[in-house]
Amino acid sequence: MTLPPSSLWPKIALAAAIGILSGIAARRFGMPLPWMLGPMIGCSLAAVAGAPLHGPAGLRQVVIPVIGVMLGSGFHPGLFANIGEWIGTLLLLPAFLATATVASYTFYRRVGGYSPVNAFFCAAPGGINEMVVLGAEAGGDERRIALAHALRIFLSISIIALVFALLLDIRAARGPGSWVGLTDLSLRDAALLVAGGVAGLLLGRRLRLPAPMLFGPMLASAATHMTGIVTAAPPSLFVVAAQITIGTILGCRFAGISVTEMRRDMALGFGSALVLLAVTTGFAALLLPLTGTPLAQAVLAYSPAGLTEMSLLSLAMGQDVAYVSTMHVARIAMILFGMTLVFRAIGTRLIAASRPDSSDPSA
Repeated sequence: MTLPPSSLWPKIALAAAIGILSGIAARRFGMPLPWMLGPMIGCSLAAVAGAPLHGPAGLRQVVIPVIGVMLGSGFHPGLFANIGEWIGTLLLLPAFLATATVASYTFYRRVGGYSPVNAFFCAAPGGINEMVVLGAEAGGDERRIALAHALRIFLSISIIALVFALLLDIRAARGPGSWVGLTDLSLRDAALLVAGGVAGLLLGRRLRLPAPMLFGPMLASAATHMTGIVTAAPPSLFVVAAQITIGTILGCRFAGISVTEMRRDMALGFGSALVLLAVTTGFAALLLPLTGTPLAQAVLAYSPAGLTEMSLLSLAMGQDVAYVSTMHVARIAMILFGMTLVFRAIGTRLIAASRPDSSDPSA
């Protein structure tokens, strides 16, 4: 992990302080998923208000493998007894992604007046880094595309967590019964969890797995838990630290964005997120009569948010982590493969149509 320049340390420290205090406040006020949503909201508000923040992005390389090990602990020997439910979700996933992307693209074009290139790369429900890079190479507005995806992830997590708590009464696990202390693990369990995380990370990179920092350690941890070699989960202190880190990083993505300059783009990002969540809910509802998958679990599986964040959310909400994370890995792979193929087929026309588009301020 490369250390940031010394000039950034005060900004990182301020972001960390706001993240921790926001998490404590969110916990005290009973907010769902407080340790991630609290820092995310607190840091985003501070960043938009002009506070000199810089997210501890370098810690992702440390935190994400820890999260992977943590998620892998949700696997158990009887996991594949319900594998039939997964097949139905996977078969419906391509139709969901196509519908969601077209709906979001149409919203950005018709309501927002975005150029075809900007609308195309803002519309995809996944692959934020890849969409920003590909969009910039195609002549799109890199900052606008990044903002659209940051808002998609931010709003999807917030809205889903709040709706689950208020309408479905599904809340983040809390209380002494769900807390795993540092002393609850034996030295053997701790050593195996650490070794599995490191081995999974190296293997994930070697095999070029999607999201290798998360998926590799998750697979290694899942293997040890499904075979009964390890039965303990990582200490809850690590769970809290991971969520605070992720929430702080997400909130700090809004640093340097002027509300006056970006108000319209933020409003459109909010509208697009609602469109994507409406499509998500519709397809999730289809799974109940087709496969018997509960609505809450299907929404988490199809939600247009990040793999790491939704896996954490499913863990906190007591849902099937293996099911949710597997669907998000498949979603990311399908989005990257599908969007690349589609852009190869129609990219020239999109770029040509974008150049004379005077209705889009970025054109």
